[in-house]
Amino acid sequence: MGQLVWLRNDLRLEDNPALYHACQTAQAIRVIYCATPVQWQQHQESPVQLSLRQALLTEIAERLATLGIPLDILEVPSFKELPHLIQQYCVKHAIQGLWVNQQSWLNEQIRDTQVENLLTLNNIPFHSFHNELLVKENIVTKEGNTYRVFTPWYRQWLVRIQATNIDVLPVPQAIGQPLSKVHHKITLPLATQHREDLWPGSQQHAIKQLIAFCENGAQHYDKRRDYPGISGTSLLSPYLAVGAISVRQCYVYLQQACLQQQTSWLETTWLKELGWREFYRYLMINKPDLAKGLAFHASKEPQWLDNQQHFSAWQQGCTGFPIVDAAMRQLQRTGWMHNRMRMLTASFLCKLLLIDWRKGEQHFMQLLIDADFSSNNGGWQWSASIGCDATPWFRIFNPLLQSKKFDSQGVFIRKMLPELSTLNDKDIHCPSSEQRALLGYSEPIIDYKESREQALNWLKN
Repeated sequence: MGQLVWLRNDLRLEDNPALYHACQTAQAIRVIYCATPVQWQQHQESPVQLSLRQALLTEIAERLATLGIPLDILEVPSFKELPHLIQQYCVKHAIQGLWVNQQSWLNEQIRDTQVENLLTLNNIPFHSFHNELLVKENIVTKEGNTYRVFTPWYRQWLVRIQATNIDVLPVPQAIGQPLSKVHHKITLPLATQHREDLWPGSQQHAIKQLIAFCENGAQHYDKRRDYPGISGTSLLSPYLAVGAISVRQCYVYLQQACLQQQTSWLETTWLKELGWREFYRYLMINKPDLAKGLAFHASKEPQWLDNQQHFSAWQQGCTGFPIVDAAMRQLQRTGWMHNRMRMLTASFLCKLLLIDWRKGEQHFMQLLIDADFSSNNGGWQWSASIGCDATPWFRIFNPLLQSKKFDSQGVFIRKMLPELSTLNDKDIHCPSSEQRALLGYSEPIIDYKESREQALNWLKN
């Protein structure tokens, strides 16, 4: 007899409320992770993110074994088979309680309700904990409505987190004698190899990287984050997306570093980015239709074009605009894209090619190692000017100006488009037809000025 912990997007031992509190019962503990490959395909789960998950699970299994806790991988096609699978597992192992950390997305909430209902019928308690948000209470306007603008919501969020005792939980104490050494690598269906050199599958590595960034990188983040050719971001998003680190850890380590440096953690740009992440989750909770492919401002949505040739060129990084192509090839090669480049490529697809943002959202979800449904959806709706607190419809990124401003010496372009590496710092942003022919680089698929004018007229009407 014992307790069962179900890991989901919380692949860590540190600051894991469900695992920690289950272990406080002083009973035997088992841990499961459920693979649902058909569901993953429906959700456009990224194969490289699945690879990161399986690497983390392999490490977690080994660390749990030292605590006397076994980890089992269960597999069924989709969420609908999970309630009976988990109920059968509980009966088989005489489980007296299931412990989980909550997820905010619609299908996951429905899944958990179904699991809880079935277990309750079998007298097995279902214990759930807030895990994804720094502020668990819903933040609404004075009238009780959902915020439609980020800034006033963020001000309230800052007030709430200052009034909340936010701390991180330690790794639980050993429950029993260490288990036999776990040697085998866990394999998840659909996973393909991710860039281990960029994101090792280790929670302990993720924590070290988080601490290093908070101590050395966060103070320069606002000045360096927009330049894709330098290391100016945290590169922690893949770990945050799968729960190898928690948002509480990000907050606490940032606060501690700022106190040591005698700077204001409340004014840091990186904290604001964590706020945006939480804001998009807040929208998903309050506007569940967002999880069904609907726009926040559906009445503002135009009739998108369906140009498969343009879409394929965008996907493959063959638009003829070097900075756009460099960003799309970074996504192909690493499973990650610099945030400013995400805004630029999204603007290019929605505002210049006038292609449905949903196609871009799906493409990113399928390739990003840091794919996060709420943030990805919010970012795409923002770029398409039909989301909450979105960019104005008339704001269209100019790829050439963005390239010259944020990659002035072409460092990023040369790295991702080696065929253009011999061009000088001026020509690399917009090669001539002669240079393109000589270097084997495509002509632009659109004329920027004409497409911008067309888009403005299209979107205005």
